[in-house]
Amino acid sequence: MIVVQGAAQGSRDALRKVADIAITVSMAALLTAAFGFAAPRAHAQAGLEKLAGSKGNEKGQRLLVEADELIYDNDRNTVTARGNAELHYGARTLQADRVRYDRGTSRVFAEGNVRLTDETGALVTGERMELTDDFKNGFVDALRIQQSVQLKGETVRTRISAPRAERIAGEQSSFDYATYTACEPCKDHPETPPLWQIKAAKIIHNNETHTISYEDSTLELAGIPVAYLPYFESADPTVKRKTGFLTPRFITSTAIGTGVATPFFINLDPSYDLTLSPAFVSRQGVLGQAEFRQRIDNGSYNLRLSGIFQTTPSAFLPGPLGAADREFRGSVESRGRFFINEHWRTGWDLVGVTDKWFLDNYRIRNQNITTDYFREAVSTAYLIGQGDRSWFEARGYYFKALSSFDWQKEQPVVLPVIDYDKRIDGPKGLGGEVRFEANVTSLSREATDFQGIPRTGSYLFAPSVNGISYPLYETCTTFVRDRCIVRGLGGTDTRLSAQVSWRRSFIDDLGQVFTPFTYLRTDAFFVNPSRSGFQNALVNNITTVDDGFSGRVMPAIGLDYRYPFVADFGGLGVHTLEPIAQVIARPSETRIGRLPNEDAQSLVFDDTSLFEWDKFSGYDRVEGGVRANLGAQYSVVTPTGWYANLMFGESIQIAGVNSFRRGDLANVGLDSGLENRRSDFVSRFQLSPNQNISFIARARFDQRDFAVNRFEAGVTARFSPFLPLETSLFYSYYEAQPALGFPHRREGVTASATYRITPNWFVTGSALVDLTHYLDTRDTFTDYYTAYLANPVGLSPIYSNPGKAYLSGMSLGGGYQDECTTVSINYIVSPIATAIGVRERNQTVLLRLELKTLGEADLRQNVSTSTTADGIASVR
Repeated sequence: MIVVQGAAQGSRDALRKVADIAITVSMAALLTAAFGFAAPRAHAQAGLEKLAGSKGNEKGQRLLVEADELIYDNDRNTVTARGNAELHYGARTLQADRVRYDRGTSRVFAEGNVRLTDETGALVTGERMELTDDFKNGFVDALRIQQSVQLKGETVRTRISAPRAERIAGEQSSFDYATYTACEPCKDHPETPPLWQIKAAKIIHNNETHTISYEDSTLELAGIPVAYLPYFESADPTVKRKTGFLTPRFITSTAIGTGVATPFFINLDPSYDLTLSPAFVSRQGVLGQAEFRQRIDNGSYNLRLSGIFQTTPSAFLPGPLGAADREFRGSVESRGRFFINEHWRTGWDLVGVTDKWFLDNYRIRNQNITTDYFREAVSTAYLIGQGDRSWFEARGYYFKALSSFDWQKEQPVVLPVIDYDKRIDGPKGLGGEVRFEANVTSLSREATDFQGIPRTGSYLFAPSVNGISYPLYETCTTFVRDRCIVRGLGGTDTRLSAQVSWRRSFIDDLGQVFTPFTYLRTDAFFVNPSRSGFQNALVNNITTVDDGFSGRVMPAIGLDYRYPFVADFGGLGVHTLEPIAQVIARPSETRIGRLPNEDAQSLVFDDTSLFEWDKFSGYDRVEGGVRANLGAQYSVVTPTGWYANLMFGESIQIAGVNSFRRGDLANVGLDSGLENRRSDFVSRFQLSPNQNISFIARARFDQRDFAVNRFEAGVTARFSPFLPLETSLFYSYYEAQPALGFPHRREGVTASATYRITPNWFVTGSALVDLTHYLDTRDTFTDYYTAYLANPVGLSPIYSNPGKAYLSGMSLGGGYQDECTTVSINYIVSPIATAIGVRERNQTVLLRLELKTLGEADLRQNVSTSTTADGIASVR
């Protein structure tokens, strides 16, 4: 027997450093050179060559052995590595207290804290392992396997344990009476069952097919059996794409009944697949869904089809409130993203439906659907190019209204919208920056979109169902300029706009910053308004719209002046006071009210737009006249991380026509705070004591009496690690804007918070409180409100006072989340539009359960009772 030790004496660490001996297939030469042992050369080389897999070692793999002690027993024909032994063969590593190789049987015996890591990174542990010399076959006692996988960008560790397991040909592992889980064992009480686990009489993991099969299996939650399956098979966590059933989705609804969707995934090719998702619902039959996805060299696309032949169409309202007159209903959806080269990309998002209620009625999710107070599906196709200092974008849009109360004929088709933006250095001798901007927009709609001011509750028609009248499609009662505005003009409108500008900043010795600038803006309109059909001709009672070609030119020259005063007070921080003055000279805007306004209807005058050259939000309007914008801001930054900023200013019309005093077709500019020669005052206050807390407030004050016309304030805070709480609170107040259709002030509060009770348990909530909802309700039920005042305790009045703090929307929920499980339940109240023109609330309970690596399930149940929901006769 030959014993090779790292050292005769010394600490374990010193012994380990000396005894990390690498033994290769040339072991005899190594022993001779290092320790002078020459006698066993042939036996040692032959033994370790076989252990290294020389029989069929085509890839030339070698064995690397590290141990505190190496024992070569000639009599028993064995080689033993003892004391923190590590054997590396190719991508596989075997670690144990003791490893013995029997040359006669070509078996490897490992004992004590055995750990085997394979080429996939999977870790197998046990008390004792018996393996072949290439580690591919053998038996394991008290086995445990741990494997790390990436799921949704998160690392998840899966575990299999069994008292006895067999490894076959390195491709298949069979575990008797095994358990499978993705949960970490309890550190203090490892004997406690995990949150969830699968127990099976046999679990077979096939590394070649990447499948895990379970025989006679039971799903346990906290050690309690909850489901039994005699046999099922799943892909192992390393597999991203494999043919088979996915997690079922449960469906319940008054109109469609109760059912379940059973998605089946077909892996047609590494680059494309197909998912079939038939949903069996009790009241309507079978809803078929199919989605095809393909990834190509420079992008990907998908196509999803949905359809059903309804067995009970009467569960829905009749047209135009629902789809009761349709037997077949369906949709087609597609999305594509392609990168042409490093500068150009293209793609699309398309949604087509047989009727506006289908996606909502059958709970079909689509990311292109907006749901904030109104529902519409946006289809678009685009081409985008981006350079170092340039941008190009061409798009087309189709908006599909998905609510009973929106008229599709008023929705525009926008094709194309082209934007180009290029910046270059200014000419030599002039310097600065030259910028060129261009926009082309063309849109058309069938019917002109009218809105009464104030909103009078006039509608195009009011169909009656079961004795209940449902007014649809808001319009004007009187078609005159001061009682009716045009949100969208019927017909075709095409505009071409181009602007070239120059600016350069100069800083003198005193620190004053002078920025002269100039720009030239040109617009060409081609307008063909529709003067027939629906109510289109009535626009002539409001204004005279240009027909045919018309143009507009707006040159401008200006100067921006800033003089920052900076003082460093040491521990009190760096303080900066900066007065700002800006003057812009240009001619008056022309053709106000005679041209369509489609993209410049959102005008908000506050601190962010005070020093904008043109305060309109789009190209359809252009600001004219000579104007001065004045203001100042003060900021402080302290060494401890405090930051504060205060800003105050106003805008003054010096000469020419005030573009904001004369409203256009949509009255944009009126009630904006800019309609007078001297504008309202605007201000901002921001405070951040540290990176976890931020407070900001914006306000607009009336020029005459300093009354608040607009106010927004909010705070966001994250208190960890002292308190596991994240919260936000925002308050908004907007004074009445009767010229825009808002006869009352609008006021509300939004709040949200998430509190972690423990690192795993959390509660969350949010609320939207409408503080002026009661004013709109009074207007809607004017006659009933008068009767209510006469008899406020009368029986069941149609008008009911909603109170001054109306909970328009809210959510309350909580859940549990750890490394293997996510479960949450939420109660959601969301505002919806009803057929009688007021806001009601939709109440939903959403339960979500995810067992990581196994699947997830969502259950959504509507629990509200309302007169009507979109397209459905009743909801419970």
